[in-house]
Amino acid sequence: MLGTKIIFTKGVGRHKEQLVSFELALRDARIEPLNIVTISSILPPGCKRIPREEGLKLLRPGQIAYTVMARNATNEPNRLVAASVGLAQPSDPGMYGYLSEHHSFGETEQKAGEYAEDLAATMLAGTLGIEFDPEQAWDEREHIYKASGKIIRTSNVTQSAEGDKNGLWTTVLAAAVFVEFASLQQVGDMPSLYDIRQALSAPSSSNGLSVAK
Repeated sequence: MLGTKIIFTKGVGRHKEQLVSFELALRDARIEPLNIVTISSILPPGCKRIPREEGLKLLRPGQIAYTVMARNATNEPNRLVAASVGLAQPSDPGMYGYLSEHHSFGETEQKAGEYAEDLAATMLAGTLGIEFDPEQAWDEREHIYKASGKIIRTSNVTQSAEGDKNGLWTTVLAAAVFVEFASLQQVGDMPSLYDIRQALSAPSSSNGLSVAK
């Protein structure tokens, strides 16, 4: 199965029971009626990000939903928790991208989001052979990644919250949900893993990757 459309969502929930706080976070994210299957973090070639409300129209209650999810929880009053999913998309539509999950304590929403975005972009940059100094700040590396012409877009979806002052469980989540998948014909028209590996290892790939079926 190859995802062709994906939505990003987030939510927070509070309850005396941790499981129920997770359910409430799912409700806040609008995905609680789904049977969620968490997966690892590859964005298929050509997969399009669409608005959440548009994507929800493609889903049905009880449907199995393949999801990249970050979640975190605390029952410590005022403790800051965050969950974030980062995205890095290549400029070549025939190349795959990366999704990253990050969950943390004590980070603001902005900091957690930038960290997740950095993770996804760094994994994609390494795959594409972009040279960079890992010790540089994210802002500097972001400029290098995009200036290379090989990475077209990075973004994140992040939820943070402070632990409930009365000690209720506080759960935060961020999720990327695949809402549509390629037909067999579409899959047949896409480059294979072998094609992509060959393109990445070709000497010309250092000057610009082009994956063709």
